[in-house]
Order: sequence, then structure tokens, then C-alpha cells
Amino acid sequence: MADQERIALFIDGANLYATAKSLGFDIDYKRLLKEFQSRGKLIRAFYYTALVEDQEYSSIRPLVDWLDYNGYSVVTKPTKEFVDSLGRRKVKGNMDIELAVDAMEMAEHLDHVVLFSGDGDFRSLVEAIQRKGVRVSVVSTNTTQPAMVADELRRQADEFIDIVHLAAKIGRDASDRPERSPRGQDRRSTVQNGQFDPELVDDRLE
Repeated sequence: MADQERIALFIDGANLYATAKSLGFDIDYKRLLKEFQSRGKLIRAFYYTALVEDQEYSSIRPLVDWLDYNGYSVVTKPTKEFVDSLGRRKVKGNMDIELAVDAMEMAEHLDHVVLFSGDGDFRSLVEAIQRKGVRVSVVSTNTTQPAMVADELRRQADEFIDIVHLAAKIGRDASDRPERSPRGQDRRSTVQNGQFDPELVDDRLE
């Protein structure tokens, strides 16, 4: 039965944030979970993000904590700081390997993998999962200029879901948007019912 299709979500947090931001809407993670629970038997919903561990406060932390307690399997690792050849300070926080390993390990227990990312580096992962007999959908957008999804990833997927068409179901209502907090106020209020408001903070790692 279609409603018993075993589904898992693999969310590239930084990529999804950038995609939604480029389209001008905010993700309601509570709605996102409900949407895919309605499409089959949701086995896992993984969310991957890097954290700046040496900062006193990381603006992504309230969202990570909320997701961890509300149905998501959150995978994090500390960012690494380095200086490039031109002497510029860089911060690295790539989660591709963690996502790929989890997806390959989970594949045999799934019928359908939903990948929230437009990163072309995942094309080989999608192909490997498909060889295991698992259907793969990619969620991103090609309505922006430039497109947020790599063409090779979109073509490899069994289904490409433009997040624009999900916005009404997983986006936050404008009426739900909290008022901007004065600087210095407790910013844990930036997450309410799974709705992260990036405009209330100015130090989010993108």
C-alpha cells in the first residue's frame, strides 16, 4: 500500500536554509514533518548541521535543540576554522559524509529517500541508493537565478520536488512570525513550534 511506503528524510540544514532564504520564506519544521508523515510511514527525519562550538551562543542552537526533541534525528559536528592561502579566516562545516553514510546504512530499510539538498556532490549517492532498489526524491529549487539545485542531481533523482510547490504546506504563515526582539534580549525565542526566525539573529552560520 502506498501509505505504508517506508520513507526517510535527509536534510542538509545549511543548504535548505539557503534555498528557503533565496525564495523568501521560512521553513516550519513541524509542518514539514507532518507533510511527509502523511505520505507514508516516516522511519527517520535526519537533520545535518555544523555548529560553531567555541562561541558563547550559536543562533542555530535553539533550532537544533527543538528538532532534537520533536521528532528529528539531529546530526551535528563542530566547525573547523582555518586560514586560506591569502590569509583569510575561513570556517568549514561540511556534513556531506555524515549524510551519505547514514543514507547508505538506512537504504535497505527504506522504500523512498527524500533528500533536501541541491548539492551536485550527492549525485553519486543518489545513484548508489537507487541501485539498492530505493526511490530517491530531491527537494530544492530551480526557480532562482542561478538555480539552487545542480542539474546532474536533479536529472539523477527519480523525482524532483521544487520546494516552491511545498511552500504552502511547509512554510511559516506570515501571521506566525514573532516580533523582532531587541538586541541583547534572550534569543531562545527565535524558535517557536519549529519555526526558526533567522532575522532575529545576526550570527547564524550559513
